[in-house]
Amino acid sequence: MRLTETNLQCITGGVEDVVYYNEESGYIVLDMDVGGALLTAVGNMGDVREGEQLTLYGEYTLNAKYGRQFKVEIFERSLPTDVNGFRKYLGSGVIRGVGPSMAKKIVEVFGEKTAEILENDPRQLSDIKGITPERALLIGQEFQNITGLRKAMTFFSKYGLPNSYISSAWKLYGGELIKAVSDNPYCLCDSGIELPFPDAERIARDMDCPFDNEYRIAAGILWILRMYANEGNTCIRETALCNEVTQTLFISEKQYNSALEYLKERCDIVDCDKFTERRIYLYEYYQAECYIADKLAEMIKRSDGKENDFSEEIEGIAWTNGIEYAKLQKEAINGCMNNHVFILTGGPGTGKTTTLNAVIELCRQRKLKIRLTAPTGRAAKRVSELTGASAQTIHRLLEVDFSSGENCFKRNEENPISCDVLIIDEMSMVDTQLFASLLKAVKSKTRLIMVGDSNQLPSVGAGNILRDLIDSKRVPAVELYEVFRQAAQSLIVTNAHRIINGVYPELNDRKNDFFFMRSESEEKTLRLVVELCGKRLPKSYGYDPVDDIQVLCLSKLGALGTINLNKELQLALNPPSKDKREINYMNRLFRDGDKIMQTKNDYDIEWRRGNEKSHGIFNGDIGRIYETDKVNSRCTIDFDGRKAVYDEEMLKKAEHAYAVTVHKSQGSEYPCVIIPLPNRMDKLSYRNLLYTAVTRARKTLIIIGTESKICEMVDNNRRTERTTCLKEMIEDYFD
Repeated sequence: MRLTETNLQCITGGVEDVVYYNEESGYIVLDMDVGGALLTAVGNMGDVREGEQLTLYGEYTLNAKYGRQFKVEIFERSLPTDVNGFRKYLGSGVIRGVGPSMAKKIVEVFGEKTAEILENDPRQLSDIKGITPERALLIGQEFQNITGLRKAMTFFSKYGLPNSYISSAWKLYGGELIKAVSDNPYCLCDSGIELPFPDAERIARDMDCPFDNEYRIAAGILWILRMYANEGNTCIRETALCNEVTQTLFISEKQYNSALEYLKERCDIVDCDKFTERRIYLYEYYQAECYIADKLAEMIKRSDGKENDFSEEIEGIAWTNGIEYAKLQKEAINGCMNNHVFILTGGPGTGKTTTLNAVIELCRQRKLKIRLTAPTGRAAKRVSELTGASAQTIHRLLEVDFSSGENCFKRNEENPISCDVLIIDEMSMVDTQLFASLLKAVKSKTRLIMVGDSNQLPSVGAGNILRDLIDSKRVPAVELYEVFRQAAQSLIVTNAHRIINGVYPELNDRKNDFFFMRSESEEKTLRLVVELCGKRLPKSYGYDPVDDIQVLCLSKLGALGTINLNKELQLALNPPSKDKREINYMNRLFRDGDKIMQTKNDYDIEWRRGNEKSHGIFNGDIGRIYETDKVNSRCTIDFDGRKAVYDEEMLKKAEHAYAVTVHKSQGSEYPCVIIPLPNRMDKLSYRNLLYTAVTRARKTLIIIGTESKICEMVDNNRRTERTTCLKEMIEDYFD
């Protein structure tokens, strides 16, 4: 957005006082001298200092507690023009080691030329007593960095880019940033910055960049590949990529091919033509899939082919625990104990946990060191409760290296995990890059046991690991499918199996744990959901409306999507009151007591639990707002005892969780689940989605909708289509 195109109000003044500043988000509260009157300005302006002159574009708002404020949307900054203002600015601590006293000496000597000396000839500072030539150069260098960053912030301010992108770009290019962007605006799309392509397009148009610029086409290709990765694909068929790029960017196939070669030379992408169709990868996904196939093949080949029979020991465990193992369970236990890599899969009620417990017991009898892990905190907690063994998330097992950024771990090939047996639960949720990172930290001699339900939805991140490994038929596996007598008494379990086998569920038995409520109107369905959560279920079953009941939606959008349902449920379950504080961020109210879900991995968020202090809140973690701080626009969220402070920028990665999508619910179980089915949503009306939603309920399940909608979903056996080459890569190692 250009400054000349905005209808926002404009004010100009000097910074008198910095009331509050958040380094991570850039959010700041300033007292400004505007024409002799003091005004409070708030917004994401970065590290502004006392004495600076600012031109602000925004609007006046009325804060209930703090009165009239100016909310900044766009800003321009300049150094103070008068000597007193510059002395105040220089003495504010903007340069390390230069306080008010030293600033006064510098300004007294150089007067109006102070800024020019600092930027162009800082060696003259050594004429002042107490400043050595070395220190003079350091002061000048720091001043040049500061003014350079300020120029960059001013340069980008008219485009309304978040400070996080500008800071990342500055770290990469430093003082050459403005020149780099002027030469090629699409450099902002590169790895390490990753500004969305449409934003780079906006900047490029403002600079009148040529439409057929090779940089533009290359950035567009990477953008489309990243979009496909966000949809779960590790690669894309080259013909499909060519069609999409040429149509989206309005270019010729010749221009596309030229940009593709350029990206291959830069090692941004990989052109894989080893298998049936030519496919294009982002480099990191190709590297990850190759590593997974290579490492698993190496581990599988370590099995010597001998089949030890553990029947007597299995019978001993069965007798001790008063249970009887089925034939397939015994086969699975033997498989886990005889193979270096093994997959145990099966649906609800088929005895996966019972089988896994026997494997854990056999390993303990042999004094083997076992580590148990799962993709999310809730999944780890659940498997720990079911097995009695200590479990932790994959991220905690790998020990995130906070100094090195995302997907960097302290545990790796040089510093592997110390264990004899590694068991991964909820394997269907593990994506390609996380699995590659995990395998790097696993010794080749370690026994790897993967447990999961291959009929559930694949991971949120790119890849379809569990399904690809099973379909390759090169990884030893057993699928449990017999539903045991006790589990068969649950209509949730039996209907889940009916659904995944393409049989319509039983909807008329109202004496069990699976309930169907007919509703042809989405408005009626919405009212039913709110009524069930707020009144009927807490009254009839004693469920806590926030902690025990989870609404699962097919989508975020629509009347029965998570966005709308969260607004309705927040109003019903956690209404505003004088005792509850709240903050408004991007038209969302975050209120004391709200149920919140983290939507992206954030390795930098600091949390505390008593005296324990660590970092990292991850995708799918659910918490409650402990308290809000309206003054500083932040809130404290409690994630099962881990309390983390979120400012406005961090809230971009959080959303209300009274209702969540089925995808986000994976790995979790809830006492009570409500599934509202919209009348029309053909793209999401498929069997695996309904199956996954049903299997999230532990005690009570309620589906609201029409019989025809349920039948439509059961009939549609379209699995979540994902393009990968992992299956072919593993097959290739053995063929």
